[in-house]
Amino acid sequence: MFSPRLLMLVLWAGVEASPGPVGDIVVDRYLIPKRCIREVKDGDFVRYHYNATFTDGKQFDSSYKRETPFFGVVGQGRQIAGVDKGVVGMCINERRKITVPPHLAYGSQGAGDTIPPDTTLVFDLHLLDIFNRADQVQTRVIKSTKNCTRSVMRTDFVRFHFNGTLLDGTKFDSSYDRWQTQDSVVGEGWLIKGLEEGLLGMCVGEIRHFVIPPFLAFGEKGYGKEIPPHATLVYDLLLEDLHNPKDDITVEILDVPEPCRRKSVTGDYIRYHYNGTFLNGVTFDTSYQRNSTYNTYIGLGYVISGMDQGLQGVCVGERRRITMPPHLAYGQQGAGKDIPGSAVLVFDIHVIDFHNPKDSVQVDVTFKPEQCNDTSEVTDFIQYHYNCSLLDGTLLFTSSDYGAPQDVVLGADKVIDGLDVGLRGMCVGEQRTVLVPPHLGHGERGAGVVPGSAVLQFELELVSIQKGVPEGYLFVWLKDSPAELFQAMDMNQDKEIPLEEFSEFIRLQVREGKGRLKPARDPEVVISDMFKNQDRNQDGRITADELKLKVEEDEAKNHDEL
Repeated sequence: MFSPRLLMLVLWAGVEASPGPVGDIVVDRYLIPKRCIREVKDGDFVRYHYNATFTDGKQFDSSYKRETPFFGVVGQGRQIAGVDKGVVGMCINERRKITVPPHLAYGSQGAGDTIPPDTTLVFDLHLLDIFNRADQVQTRVIKSTKNCTRSVMRTDFVRFHFNGTLLDGTKFDSSYDRWQTQDSVVGEGWLIKGLEEGLLGMCVGEIRHFVIPPFLAFGEKGYGKEIPPHATLVYDLLLEDLHNPKDDITVEILDVPEPCRRKSVTGDYIRYHYNGTFLNGVTFDTSYQRNSTYNTYIGLGYVISGMDQGLQGVCVGERRRITMPPHLAYGQQGAGKDIPGSAVLVFDIHVIDFHNPKDSVQVDVTFKPEQCNDTSEVTDFIQYHYNCSLLDGTLLFTSSDYGAPQDVVLGADKVIDGLDVGLRGMCVGEQRTVLVPPHLGHGERGAGVVPGSAVLQFELELVSIQKGVPEGYLFVWLKDSPAELFQAMDMNQDKEIPLEEFSEFIRLQVREGKGRLKPARDPEVVISDMFKNQDRNQDGRITADELKLKVEEDEAKNHDEL
C-alpha cells in the first residue's frame, strides 16, 4: 500500500501506480502541478470542476456539463464526507480521483433514481481555486525602483499596466492587449478593494504580484463571463504614472550659469531645447532630434500651463527639470498617439536665450582707452573686429576668418540695426560686448546659420574711424566756406570751372582740414559726382550761375556743402 506522499512522488516521475487510501477513501493524484502555491485545508473555500462516475465508468453527474464549478467550504458538511476528506491537500490545478465508499457517500439509502444504495462513487476533480475568510491580499515585489521619491497614497490618480489571471492561470484581462493603461483614483472605490490595498506604497516603475481573495475582488457575483463567482484574482501590475489632482508643477534646478544677468518674466520670448519623458523615463518627444529649439512666449497661454509656469524665472543657459501633472499638461485627452490621457510629463529643458519684444540693444563696455578724442557716430566710416555668437556660446561669425577688420558706414543700413547701434559712441581701441535682440537682428526667420528669433552676442573692438558726412552729402565744410566761393574756386579767373580745377580746389580743402569728403568711396569718384551735381547743363564747365551750396537747395541746417 502506497502512502499519499510516496504516491505523489511516483506520479511526479511519470510512473503509473495503484491508488493509495486516505482513511476510508482512495485518492489517486494523477496530475500534480510542478509548483504548489497552496494546499486545501479544513475551513478553506474551494472551487473545482468534477466528473462523477460509478466504478464501471458510467457518469452520473458533471460540473463541466453545467459549465459551473462546484463551490463550497471544506470540513463543514457542505459536500459528501468522502469528497470533503479527499479534497484536503489538493493544489491549484491538481487533478485527482477520489474513490468514495458508500458509507462516506450516500450510504444504504442511495440518492433517488440516480445513485443506488450501497454504491461506491468515483469523483475526478480539477481544483481551480482556494481561499479562506482569513486571507488578505498577498503582495510580492517583482521589481523595485531606485530613488523613489513618491509612492501611491489614497486619492492619488494612477496609470498602470497589468496582466490578470485566475488562480489556475486562466487569463481574464490584460491592459497590454488593449495597448492602454488602466487609469484610476486610489481609495475612492473605483477599483476592487484588493487592488486599492495593493497599490498603496507603490513607486512608478515598480512591478508587483498580487493574489486577491474573492471577497476583496468581485465576490460571489464575479464579473462578466471572464471572472466567475468566488474567484481569486492574480495581478502582475506595473505602475506607469502617479499624481494627485491637487499637485502643482515641481521644478528641479539642474544647472544655473553665473552670472545670471536677467530672469525670464511673462511676455518674454524664449528659445529652449527639451527632452520630454513620462515618469517611467520613456521619451515621447525631444527638440534635439529636430535640431531646432522650441520658441514661444512665456505666460501668455501659447504652451501648456505647466510649461508656462515652469519657464518663469529662468536664466539664459539654465537647465531645469519641470514635472507637471496632467491637469497642467494635456489633461484626460492626452495629445495624439504619443501622449496618453492623464499622463504626468517631465521636461528637461536647456534655455538657449530669451528676450522681450520691448528690449533694446544692451552694451557692456569691457575696455576703454584713457584717451578718447573722437567717438563713432552715424555716417562715420569705421573698421572693427568682431565675434558673433549665440548666447549658448555657439560661434557664428568672426572677422578673424577674413584676416582683416570689417568696415561699414554707420547708419547706412549695411549691417543689422542692433549692431549698428552697438558700434556707435565707441573710441578707437574700445572693446564692447553687445547683445542684440532678434527684432533688431535677423528676426523670426533668422539668416543662414542664424536661427530664427535668436539673440546675438557681439564682441567688438573698434580699429579706426573716418568721420562721415550727413546722409545725402558728398562733402562738408569743417570751417566756414569762402565768402566768394566761385572766385576762390576759379583759380585762373576765366569765369568757368572745369573738372580739373574743381577737383584741385576740393582736394586742397581736404588737405588743409577745411572740409571732408564722404568716406568709404574713391575720392576721385566722389569729387566727380560733386562736379556733375554742379554742372547743371552738363557742358563740362561750372559757371557762377550754376554753383550753389547744397544748403541753399535743401535748406539743410548746420552744414554747408557744394
